[in-house]
Amino acid sequence: MTSFDGVVLDVDGTVLRGDRALPDAPGAVRSLRDAGLDPLFVTNNPTRTAGAYAERLVRAGVDTTAAQVLTAGEVTAGYLVECHPDADLFVVGEDGLREQLRERDLRLTADPDAADVVVASVDREFHYDDLRDAFWALSDGDVPLVGTDPDRVVPAAERDVPGSGAIVNAVADVAGCDPEAVLGKPHPATRATALDRLGVPAERCLVVGDRLDTDIAFGANAGMTTVLVLSGVTDRAALASSDVEPDHVVESLAAVPELL
Repeated sequence: MTSFDGVVLDVDGTVLRGDRALPDAPGAVRSLRDAGLDPLFVTNNPTRTAGAYAERLVRAGVDTTAAQVLTAGEVTAGYLVECHPDADLFVVGEDGLREQLRERDLRLTADPDAADVVVASVDREFHYDDLRDAFWALSDGDVPLVGTDPDRVVPAAERDVPGSGAIVNAVADVAGCDPEAVLGKPHPATRATALDRLGVPAERCLVVGDRLDTDIAFGANAGMTTVLVLSGVTDRAALASSDVEPDHVVESLAAVPELL
């Protein structure tokens, strides 16, 4: 393989399963650092701030800091600052996402009739009333819908669970609209932010993840070298039927240092 200067690591299904590290994942991260690859943990989970995500990784035995974590919530906030800086945001999502939006001085509203933009994301307390209010906010056709990430299913501690994509799709379907943007991986804004944070060119960056349509597409679209791990949501049957082809396929993150 080519020499690399940086590595983008997905988190859920790649480094962690629930709040526990996958077998030998902490050692693999140390080995990547020892090989000179600065890691950036890039997650499509928008429910925690970077600091909270770093704490979760540290508790699982993976040394990192908030500066080495990029969340879909952060990227969504950056997109809204750039494209809708003065908007009143109606948010279908959790408190962790709202915190990330407020950190960028974005305005939130609980009134669907006052919304300039609807932001949809995973919400483990999602209720019919939330879907109704989002529908009302979007009903005049002039209010755009922005999703935090496309993951319809995500790995959890015991088994996979619905993610943001399920709620984004539900809101879009009931409103009869297409989202203006769905951030997270593989959106170009996420890729640009990750490469800027790492400070390395795409061709010298390795991407490791468990999803073909997000992690691997994220890297392949930019000319990064991609590694699919089979420890998350993708199995060999799904790989065989996919149009997205990773450069390498391994059972888990533990095998990645052997590729260097």
